[in-house]
Order: sequence, then structure tokens, then C-alpha cells
Amino acid sequence: MDLAKYRNLFLEEATEHLAEMSRALLVLEKSPDDGESIDLVFRMAHSIKGMAGSLGYDSITEVSHKLEDRMDTYRAVGRVEVVEGIAMLFRGLDGLERMVEVVRETGEPPPPDPELANALSPDPELANALAPDPELANALASDASDGASPETEEEPEKKSPRRSLTPRSRGV
Repeated sequence: MDLAKYRNLFLEEATEHLAEMSRALLVLEKSPDDGESIDLVFRMAHSIKGMAGSLGYDSITEVSHKLEDRMDTYRAVGRVEVVEGIAMLFRGLDGLERMVEVVRETGEPPPPDPELANALSPDPELANALAPDPELANALASDASDGASPETEEEPEKKSPRRSLTPRSRGV
């Protein structure tokens, strides 16, 4: 198998996804409740995670997974924290851009960045601060403290409580 071919495809697609994430984050700075931008950042992080995982770029996979988890919390509550949340998302974007650049320059997986991955992990209190509905806040806080994510559960038929509470599943 020609890994250079797949690496080049990863670099091309990851660069496009990161640019889309950047544009969406600029929208979220002005409109923190823009659901389309929240969903877009979530999907781009999810796509990068999958592509990186398939090539063994574990550090990119880890950071994009944590970013995806954080975005899932924002999706559930329908908005991003204006100051701290936006700053953390840009920090995650910058970290992913640096990691992709390491792959571009060296052809090797980038080193892990546990500090960034830990910083991006959704804080269980984040849901309480953002969610107007106490039931939603409790479900999100429980999932964040468990490290659960609907996309990573081993049994697909079991759903996380936040899936049933998201605005999307309520037809919003």
C-alpha cells in the first residue's frame, strides 16, 4: 500500500476541513448560537478524527476527538460560550493545524499534545453553565464526566441521554 498517496489525500482534506472550521469559528464569535456553524465544526472535527485514525496519526485523532466531544456539548445546548469557549475552540484549531503541518513537513505522525487534549475535554460543569434545562445539564454533565460520546460507544443501539435531548432530535 502506498501510504504517501493516502498521506497526501489526508493533508489535502484536513487542510480544507481546518479552513472550514476556521470560517465557522469566526461566525461563532459573532453569533455563538449559530447551529449551522456549531454542526460544521463538529462534523469537520469528526472527519479529521476518522482520517487521522485510519493513518495512525494518534495525536491528531485524540485532539480532534476531544474537540468533537466539546462541540457535541455545544450542539446539545445550542450555543458556544462567548469568551472562554471560542478561545478554547481556536486553541484546538491552532493545535490541529500545527499537527497537520508536522505531517506535511516530515511525513511522520506528530507528537502527542496531552495538555491540549486535556484542555479541550468538556468540563462536566460546562453543561450546567450553558444548558437552561436542568435535565439536559445533568445528562450532559454525566456524559462529560464519563468520557462518553455517542459516536464512540461500543454498542450502537445504546444511546447517550444527550442524543435524545439535542435540539436536532426535537425537530429544531
